[in-house]
Amino acid sequence: MEVPDMLRFKRIPLSHGTGTIPVAGFGTLIPDVTATKQAVKAALSTGFRHFDCAERYLNEEAVGAAFSESIAAGILRREDLFVTTKLWNTNHRPERVRPAFETSCRRLKVDYVDAYLIHTPFAFLPGEEKDPRDEYGHVIYDPGVKSVDTWRALEELVDSGRCRSIGLSDVSLEKLKEIVEAARIKPAIVQVEAHPYLPEWELLEYCQKHGIVLLAFAALGHAMVPNLLEDPVVTTIAKRLGKTPAQVALAWAAQRGTAFLTTSKNPKRIEENFDISTLPEDAMLQMREHITTNVRFNGVVDTGVPGFIPRVTGVQATK
Repeated sequence: MEVPDMLRFKRIPLSHGTGTIPVAGFGTLIPDVTATKQAVKAALSTGFRHFDCAERYLNEEAVGAAFSESIAAGILRREDLFVTTKLWNTNHRPERVRPAFETSCRRLKVDYVDAYLIHTPFAFLPGEEKDPRDEYGHVIYDPGVKSVDTWRALEELVDSGRCRSIGLSDVSLEKLKEIVEAARIKPAIVQVEAHPYLPEWELLEYCQKHGIVLLAFAALGHAMVPNLLEDPVVTTIAKRLGKTPAQVALAWAAQRGTAFLTTSKNPKRIEENFDISTLPEDAMLQMREHITTNVRFNGVVDTGVPGFIPRVTGVQATK
């Protein structure tokens, strides 16, 4: 009897946190709240148990409703879920961290989160305006707080028992090293853009050396030009294995030791993106040696402004 391929159910132990993180993660950056709730329910039905959220996505309530309704229906238990959410840039001052965390917990209808990440290492002017800009449309940063100060406040959340692990997002290797060297509780997870066109091998090597899980967002390349899913190396492997190019790219992410995020509102696409299976070693080698395109699609790592924030007219913004 053929042994079932378990790659889609792979989990990575958290060296600096509690439990394990499912490799296959579902991202909840979906602007419409109704579509968010429907997509999360579809992902839960498909088998996803790792969900990536953020206060800045402005849809935590919809995600929480999908969780609570599914739990009430007996489809799953809270302990089956791995829930991540993120601290937004305007809440980096230490006194703002706990209130932001508790508000996210209320919106998500959870008593604890499995991972809480600093959304970007850039502090914005604190306040209710999520994207503070000056009269010229430039982001107003907050020089009154350092990343390590924010990190100390996250460590206190772990001490409280309501946060099982902490980490960073949209961070450079240099900034990560700075936090690791200063931290009492080391980052458990680092979420960055990573895909075959931006493999981040040096960052991955550092994370693995220090027991940190690299969690890849934009694992399918954002469907931007150049289109990763049209790459001849990826499409040739997909055709040979009877898989979609997306399934090949996601399996590559899982097999090289990272976790990944994928997002869709289409139930069929959600099922396809979960239905990954182990690639043969020659395919992994082909992808490493023969994919030569190198491109970063999202400039958030340089500015702290994610690509999903609308461009300001007349101002150079990130993708």
